[in-house]
Amino acid sequence: MQVLYVEDDAVVRKGVRQALELAGLTVLACATAEEAVPHLSPAFRGILLSDVRLPGMDGLKLLRLAVDKDPTLPVILVTGHGDVSMAVDAMRQGAYDFIEKPFSADLLLEVCRRALDKRRLVLENLDLRRQLDNRAGIEARVIGRSSAMTRVRQLVLNLAPKAADVIILGETGTGKELIARCMHEFSERREHPFVALNCGALPESMFESELFGHEEGAFTGAQRQRIGKIEYANGGTLFLDEIESMPLALQVKLLRVLQERKVERLGSNRLIPVNFRVITAAKEDLASLAEQGAFRADLYYRLNVASLTLPALRNRREDIPLLFEFFVLQAARRYGQPAPLVGEELLRSLMAHRWSGNVRELQNVADRFVLGLLDCSLVPSEAKREASLAEQVDAFERSIIEEALRRHGGHIIDAAHSLNIPKKTLYDKLKRFEISTAQFR
Repeated sequence: MQVLYVEDDAVVRKGVRQALELAGLTVLACATAEEAVPHLSPAFRGILLSDVRLPGMDGLKLLRLAVDKDPTLPVILVTGHGDVSMAVDAMRQGAYDFIEKPFSADLLLEVCRRALDKRRLVLENLDLRRQLDNRAGIEARVIGRSSAMTRVRQLVLNLAPKAADVIILGETGTGKELIARCMHEFSERREHPFVALNCGALPESMFESELFGHEEGAFTGAQRQRIGKIEYANGGTLFLDEIESMPLALQVKLLRVLQERKVERLGSNRLIPVNFRVITAAKEDLASLAEQGAFRADLYYRLNVASLTLPALRNRREDIPLLFEFFVLQAARRYGQPAPLVGEELLRSLMAHRWSGNVRELQNVADRFVLGLLDCSLVPSEAKREASLAEQVDAFERSIIEEALRRHGGHIIDAAHSLNIPKKTLYDKLKRFEISTAQFR
């Protein structure tokens, strides 16, 4: 980040430049507005500080040109005594702030640092949005840069073309149905139905009819024939969420259908051949439930040909900024609102929060943020209580390492050099955080 400084008086230009550089800021000094113009673009990583009275193009014209090129660029104007009305007009035209001569070095530094913080925030948000825009295929659906989500994407792509049935394990809100849909969409069954059924949301009395279908008159109230979910999924994929909630009596019947790939509607004696793939999801350990007799062991082994576990959001905190930006952009489009910038204070709260509701809770927070309903009670106090300092430090350190690897294309030596740590230290940290460099090449 740098300060693009325009001042025609050589003595003043040198003094201001030295003051800013002594404070640790990078300065690019120009004697005229014309000299500064080529540096202005939406990609310029800095701010513009300019005197108003300049030979040739003055500061106000430079302001208008800068704002036309990038409305988010902070422009600070330096005005002479008595030019306050002109400065106020400049603020209306898009200036970030103005400083009246004579000014102290402390005031100048304070205004520049605030402007640089704002510019940094804007550019970080733009970088995140650019990353989201450049994603394609499964990366556009399953968002996350963590090694855990990289493994999930690889598993989905490996399992999608296979005929094997799959169990997806994970806490509520981790995105199990999204993963199931991706497996369907990246398989040869994509042109056929994807049929989802939440086993925990159905009354037991309706379960059998909903799953297997029924004939007209099969029971009281069955006024016409109904095609069940299994039959409707013929050629496609049947997704059974919260499979652990399925009544044991129904589990026996489902097992038979899975073994024979034939379904019999209630009130019928005819077996109907069905060709479908079943993907199930559970938030509890089915193996433990089977040992306790709460889930049929034979059905568990029939379903568990392949399994995939989704990590909780608190175990992949480095994905939170990108995910939140993704949900903010989605919500902005859905509600017809401009996408607000995500500030550092909010981001710190997001990174520290426990996220017991996982990705679904994060999406809810993004919706409220876009609608202007998110107040300071997002949980800063609860977040600090639930997430330990060690957890927050680990998440922060991991995100920095992954960003360094991303910048250097997965090259260990270059990444270690940029982080100013020995190569062995970086290897140790990669092993500790289970980070694979292959994903960055």
